[in-house]
Amino acid sequence: MSDAPSPAATARRLIRGLDRATLATALAGLPHPRESPVAWPYASLVLAATDPEGHPLLLLSDLAEHTKNLKQDSRASLLFDGTAGRDDPLTGPRVTVIGMAMPVADELLLARFTRRHPGAAAYAGFGDFHLYRLTMMRAHLVAGFGRIDWIAAEDLATPAAPALAGAEADIIAHMNQDHAEALDLYAERIAGQKNNGEWRMTGIDPEGFDLRRGGCIARLDFRASVYDAEGARAELVRLAKLARGSL
Repeated sequence: MSDAPSPAATARRLIRGLDRATLATALAGLPHPRESPVAWPYASLVLAATDPEGHPLLLLSDLAEHTKNLKQDSRASLLFDGTAGRDDPLTGPRVTVIGMAMPVADELLLARFTRRHPGAAAYAGFGDFHLYRLTMMRAHLVAGFGRIDWIAAEDLATPAAPALAGAEADIIAHMNQDHAEALDLYAERIAGQKNNGEWRMTGIDPEGFDLRRGGCIARLDFRASVYDAEGARAELVRLAKLARGSL
């Protein structure tokens, strides 16, 4: 029996683990050459985070073309590209997520985004910037030659974990303030990052947690899903022991 993750698990890890994506929207205001009502496709680079269930979050300016497009037509897709660093990119994983991108006024989700992207905190409060949430409807995963799957919406998101979401900010503050050494070990010994120190936890969810150091990011998976602070603590302790044991 193969130990390879399922297509849905692979897709979720790409969506949660990558901090940028290509956003495709329907270009507003540009007529088709044959005067057809069909809009031109428009692709742009965006920073991305996720809500606790895994739906992508985007912080968009009202002045951006993609935001103007979404105000006319909320249908969108996001390409998360996990092929960086490969000699042949086509052997690497990537997933296109299809859904509806709508503004969401939620301070906790905005905080989740700005922890993931600290530079965004400088403009997150501007009146022309708004948080958007892409409600996932379907995804298309290409994980290498011959590994191609459509994934249904119910398999993309993780179940809601309100107890964990409510404790997230406290867990992150505790880990960053009191366990900086463990975060560095997670990054170096488990995630395979260079040991330059000063790694910070930016988010935690039922399937794992995210780290950042400057422009570098890392994602660590839990052995089993957790739904509250106690479950998260047990997994963080287990991973710390694993990292120290590999020294």
